[in-house]
Amino acid sequence: QVQLVESGGGLVQPGGSLRLSCAVSRSIFSIKAMGWYRQAPGKERELVAAFTSGSTTTYADSVKGRFTISRDNAKNTVYLQMNSLKPEDTAVYYCNAQIIYGSTEYGFWGQGTQVTVSS
Repeated sequence: QVQLVESGGGLVQPGGSLRLSCAVSRSIFSIKAMGWYRQAPGKERELVAAFTSGSTTTYADSVKGRFTISRDNAKNTVYLQMNSLKPEDTAVYYCNAQIIYGSTEYGFWGQGTQVTVSS
């Protein structure tokens, strides 16, 4: 079993910044894919940013140029730096890891961290 623990959420004013962290209970070096998703009230969970393979990254159009995903393999941690935050970024943010065991891919999720952008 893999544990993912998010932290760093909170209340921030529009235009502000937050950095989310996702601590993983095992080495992230060989994990197939890791990313951040978010879910706002009444909406479906959506991809925000992810490492899709190795160092390749992908971002939702709505966050390009404002958010940056990064990783520290030595700390088994993935980060999401969020700048120029907007009220529409308000959501619960979840960390995800896609791990292959044998020939099967499994998805693991953290418990989520709330981000609220409001004046």
